[in-house]
Amino acid sequence: ANRTVKDAVTIKGTNPQYLVEKIIRTRIYDSKYWKEECFALTAELLVDKGMELRYIGGIYAGNVKPTPFLCLCLKMLQIQPEKDIAVEFIRQEDYKYIRALGAMYIRLTFTSIEVYKYLEPLYNDYRKLRLMNSDGRFEIVHMDEFIDGLLREERYCDIHLPRLQ
Repeated sequence: ANRTVKDAVTIKGTNPQYLVEKIIRTRIYDSKYWKEECFALTAELLVDKGMELRYIGGIYAGNVKPTPFLCLCLKMLQIQPEKDIAVEFIRQEDYKYIRALGAMYIRLTFTSIEVYKYLEPLYNDYRKLRLMNSDGRFEIVHMDEFIDGLLREERYCDIHLPRLQ
């Protein structure tokens, strides 16, 4: 259940799931959300789960529990949807958390040129996102701040981001 799909392409020279550090990956695999909601998800069902998201974030409660957002990020790395699907995630206007999920996936898996090509236009999206911080409290960030964090930071939502050229 926690294996990458058979025909997956290596990303940045490794299994796509290894882009999430082992300790965080283990916490995700052990989480209730992963076991109940992410089991046997396909790219189509992933969209439905993404529409249910109400906040973004990494690990909370003393580095123990992963947010559903982080679980779905790992699931996307595991099933490796087509590039078109990830691009469609960020192009649609209706669901801001699906857009955030697509942006995170693009930042982790696409080339530097593609990352800038697809994510820079999202600087024009000023919608509010709820971000769960490591204490389990919510903060408000705007989509453009989220994108800026993805493009500038080394770590975002507790995931070490690959270097951009």
